[in-house]
Amino acid sequence: MSAAPSQEAWFETRGLGSGTVILLAGSCLGLLSLVMTARHGVVEWSFAALFGALIAVGEMVQFRVDGSRNRAPIATSAALGYATLRGTEVGLPPGIAQVVAVTWIATLAGIVPRALAGLPWDPVVSFRRVISVACAAAVFEGVLPDRFSWDGSLQRAVVLVAAMLLAVLSAGVVDALVGAGQATERYNRPFPAALRDELVMMGRIGMAMGIGGLMLAAGASLIGLWAVPLVVVPLLLTQFAFRRFASAQRTYRTTVRSMARSTEIAGFSSPGQNARTAALAVAIGNDLGLTPSRMEALEYAALLSGVGQLALADPSPGGASLLRTREERQRAAEIGAAVIERSGVLDHVAEIVRHSNDPYRHGRANDASIPVESGIVNVALAYEQLVGEGSGQSPDKAMESIGLGIGAEYDPVVVESLRRVVGRGFRF
Repeated sequence: MSAAPSQEAWFETRGLGSGTVILLAGSCLGLLSLVMTARHGVVEWSFAALFGALIAVGEMVQFRVDGSRNRAPIATSAALGYATLRGTEVGLPPGIAQVVAVTWIATLAGIVPRALAGLPWDPVVSFRRVISVACAAAVFEGVLPDRFSWDGSLQRAVVLVAAMLLAVLSAGVVDALVGAGQATERYNRPFPAALRDELVMMGRIGMAMGIGGLMLAAGASLIGLWAVPLVVVPLLLTQFAFRRFASAQRTYRTTVRSMARSTEIAGFSSPGQNARTAALAVAIGNDLGLTPSRMEALEYAALLSGVGQLALADPSPGGASLLRTREERQRAAEIGAAVIERSGVLDHVAEIVRHSNDPYRHGRANDASIPVESGIVNVALAYEQLVGEGSGQSPDKAMESIGLGIGAEYDPVVVESLRRVVGRGFRF
């Protein structure tokens, strides 16, 4: 067998699915809006050109911040800002069709240079933005009366702000629902858990992008186009902070993977064993609906679960740690946890590793403080050593062997999750 692919690569082999629907929906919305805009004419060309340019630039400088999705905060803020224009400086605000058409064309204008330059790009996420901005524009226009304009009164200001907030919130909720459905299909996460994760992310990164959009809309609507560059400055700072965070995440992940390879180099685990165990552990964690932070800790724990073996006298034959005595495995887990704790930032990972060899009957069954992630690593490692490279057992035979240890060695909930994951066709 070949080395284990990444989680993203494994799911990509299953086809786009919902991604295709999103691309088609976004394309149809864009084309229809473009035809309608061409028929009725473009209003306020200067606003359309400036906000379109911001969206395109935002697309060109998009980046991956959370390991699974590209982000384009400037493009999102600019699109939301354009959808909520309404003030003294805007003679005739753009309608829904024009908002969608400008967003769609600008999105394509930003994607093309990235594709030509060979940079990573994610059209599905970009077209999700087109759909969510269309919803924001529809809500904004639906809440405000026809030809509403701000005359300086407090009452109208409240109505305008409420409409803007509702529009931005509706865009976030729609994007969260679409994203949750996509995660459910691609990663087999329970929909409630996927929606929870999307809403949490919306409350973090999405809130910053929404506020940026409102600032752009307010500045341009009440002061004029010259206010837009001033508002873009904090957006650029936000973009810089997001990129620094993404860079730190990548460095962190690379460091953990390098540490994990030390056991393979020393012969205490077979080549690719840690990566295969982590891939399976992540698949089980997705099935059980763990939060993103717990998923990250689970992946790191699975990668580093064999570090403690380096303190043992000799490697196991073929890296099969299950051939060692219970005492040796638990001592290795304790040593590994101590090593991980010395990093000062992986305490939860260390706790998972410390209990990753505890028998379920004498561990989590009697002590709820032991994380379920420890049981996941235990089951994932056992399955990998039975089915992984050079082991020779079939998935059915491995499941039968693991099934004999349900309730004693292995957590029943985790084993049942493993059955579902394997039943859906998971392969190393």
